[in-house]
Amino acid sequence: MKKHTKNLFSDAIVYSLDTEKETEYDNLLVESVLLLQLSGEMTFETSTDRITARSGEVYLVRKHQFVKTTKTPKNNEYYKALMFILKEDILGQYALEKQLETTVKYHGKSNILLPESTYLKGFFNSLIPYTVNPKSIDHPLSELKVKEAVELLLLAKPELENFLFDFSEPHKIDLEKFMISNFQFNVPIDSFAKLTGRSLAGFKRDFQKVFSMSPRQWLQNKRLTEAHYQIEKNDKKPSSIYVELGFESLSHFSYAFKKQFGYAPTELTKMRKNKIST
Repeated sequence: MKKHTKNLFSDAIVYSLDTEKETEYDNLLVESVLLLQLSGEMTFETSTDRITARSGEVYLVRKHQFVKTTKTPKNNEYYKALMFILKEDILGQYALEKQLETTVKYHGKSNILLPESTYLKGFFNSLIPYTVNPKSIDHPLSELKVKEAVELLLLAKPELENFLFDFSEPHKIDLEKFMISNFQFNVPIDSFAKLTGRSLAGFKRDFQKVFSMSPRQWLQNKRLTEAHYQIEKNDKKPSSIYVELGFESLSHFSYAFKKQFGYAPTELTKMRKNKIST
């Protein structure tokens, strides 16, 4: 029987456990995340990176990006991970207490594998007993734990200060370039608007000017065109690409594909095989 557990210590700390491979739907990270992979692997994909976090590894994942995650148990062990959501109100309070500069914009890597640190390892080990009863950490204690995590991150890599304390909102960026890099993420239209530095109304207005159609129509066309290419040219199976390209179900993907091209994705697979054999 499949077992999937997401336990909240608080709104800032999450313990995740899975017994079977699972791909989650796409999300917009509005706050940075500190991840410890306890066992198994997590593969997370953004518009710029495809990273696999393995047992014992610690990653710092930047806010303001789309991410698709796949959790995979390994070596007859459950998938287990601890995640700290580095909430901006806690970071802001910390910066104020320490009188840190918070006006410098961060321009470095968005996803960072942290070097081995005895201090970070000891910190995470101190939390393992709480995974048995996650609700035993109340809000004040979880806030202290997040601040402790920040202290240890800065001890290990002082240059992370700009990463952690950049509170600026996404600036207005090139819409066409952004959409071509992120069309495969199945997120609400207002999430696309946020990451391009626009209001929803401004995003729709600019989108119409650039693409001469609505965002929903363009996204559907772009995803289906990419699916056609992957099946025809790269021999991809429809069942293996529909989630990667932002469709929630295989039936919806197949229906939209046939409506767009006049034949089902499985028929395209057969046509490709017939073309190769002749």
